Amino acid sequence: MSAQRVDWVDTAKGICIVFVVMMHSVLGVEAAAGETGWMHAVVAFAAPFRMPDFFLISGLFLSNVIARGWKLYLDRKVVHFAYFYVLWMTIQFIVKAPVFSAEMGAAGALEFYLTSFVQPFGTLWFIYMLPVFFVVTKLTHDRGVPWQVMLTLAALLQIARVDTGWLLVDEFASRFVYFYAGYIFAPQIFRLASWARERIGISFGFLLLWGLVNGGLVALGWAAEPGIALALGVAGAGAIILTSALIVRWGRLGFLRHFGENSIVIYLAFFFPMAVSRVILLKLGLLD
Repeated sequence: MSAQRVDWVDTAKGICIVFVVMMHSVLGVEAAAGETGWMHAVVAFAAPFRMPDFFLISGLFLSNVIARGWKLYLDRKVVHFAYFYVLWMTIQFIVKAPVFSAEMGAAGALEFYLTSFVQPFGTLWFIYMLPVFFVVTKLTHDRGVPWQVMLTLAALLQIARVDTGWLLVDEFASRFVYFYAGYIFAPQIFRLASWARERIGISFGFLLLWGLVNGGLVALGWAAEPGIALALGVAGAGAIILTSALIVRWGRLGFLRHFGENSIVIYLAFFFPMAVSRVILLKLGLLD
């Protein structure tokens, strides 16, 4: 572990990015092939915790910088992500422009591009939402809003299952609670990771129990129900933390830490190899 990075945090991010790429790849292939495969069950199992854990981890180190002045804060936490969003949104749009033009016409495609500055584009919505979370958290911090109030409101928004059709609003309501919990409970989360390293047997027991409950609720179709989804998101984030701590303790699967260190790069760029490989596999008939 370097002085700048935390090994289990990068490993946790690596696990999540694997599940994210897997989800987009599997669902894309299934949609193109018109049928589901065995990996659909893996994707469904990971759905309750895949993005909650990503956002929780994104909030872990916020306490180190939230007291900074707005100029530096915006430069590090907003401009950084906004730059990558605009860059990759434009790149992806250019690649898909012929399809958009055929479906919407040139004027419609241009309107769609401009709308993407306020309505997150495709898989890039995660990059879009992070600056929003950073700004909202700092605003409430600077104005002295009690964290208990913010966490309660965030949890209620998640349970409410807001569905306006506006991705910015809907994803904020659904995901902010995990980001804010990562920020507020960072000390406890780091203690949990340390605890897991010293209690391997108990940690495995918790993970087995969690896996059975998570998998059972997914199989029953209850995982997305109000309240249950929040509980599974929190429990799943905790399970990934335990798993990551145990992997680091074991000293294997170092590629996951590498994936985590480069998770933003992978998240931004996986679209291209995924699309190309899907076309090749379908053309060769290897997915029949």
